[in-house]
Amino acid sequence: MGSGTSTFVIRWINFLTMLIAVAVICFGVWMNTHQDGCRKSLAFPVLGLGGLILLISLIGFMGALKNISILLWIYLVMLCLILVGILVFTVLAFIVTNNGSGHSKAGIRYKEYQLQDYSSWFLKELNNTRNWEQLKTCLVKSEDCNNLSKKYKTLKQYKMAKLTPIEAGCCRPPSECGYPAVNASYYDLSFHPVSSNNDCKLYKNSRAIRCYSCDSCK
Repeated sequence: MGSGTSTFVIRWINFLTMLIAVAVICFGVWMNTHQDGCRKSLAFPVLGLGGLILLISLIGFMGALKNISILLWIYLVMLCLILVGILVFTVLAFIVTNNGSGHSKAGIRYKEYQLQDYSSWFLKELNNTRNWEQLKTCLVKSEDCNNLSKKYKTLKQYKMAKLTPIEAGCCRPPSECGYPAVNASYYDLSFHPVSSNNDCKLYKNSRAIRCYSCDSCK
């Protein structure tokens, strides 16, 4: 492949990524216009990501269009740095969450998660009151738990369902508590829990409480 063909490919690839970057930036601006604090908190990272993609794409596009070698070198270096960053992030994420793949329980098709399975650094950050309160507010607003009764019409459907980690950890008490399910969104808490797990005491049927403060949710 000749240099002319290479620059042509680089030029058009970066032109397409510039369009994607503009779309990402527009999405970030749209998120920032919402009153919802959860979406607003994600707006700046999205805008930053869009801006970074746009900058790199613009450098690559101009370097290929004008055949400016210094811009092409800058483009390649930035790409390498991003790839290294992604690799480092992936490795760190694997180390932090390696043991948190969930536990299978008899009689249920989904996995339950335990906070102590994760790294001490992750636990420290997650147990930071401010961090968790922000996340909890977003979970309550997401309506994932409140929609369970609509998603699973019968108790049989609910018991046979493969619940998501949020549904399994935040919307219901841990199975070890032994609370009978009345429906997908309501448990009979008049029964004394058969487990000493503190999450059993924290769970409430209230839409705003559920198990959002439970370790299983965190």
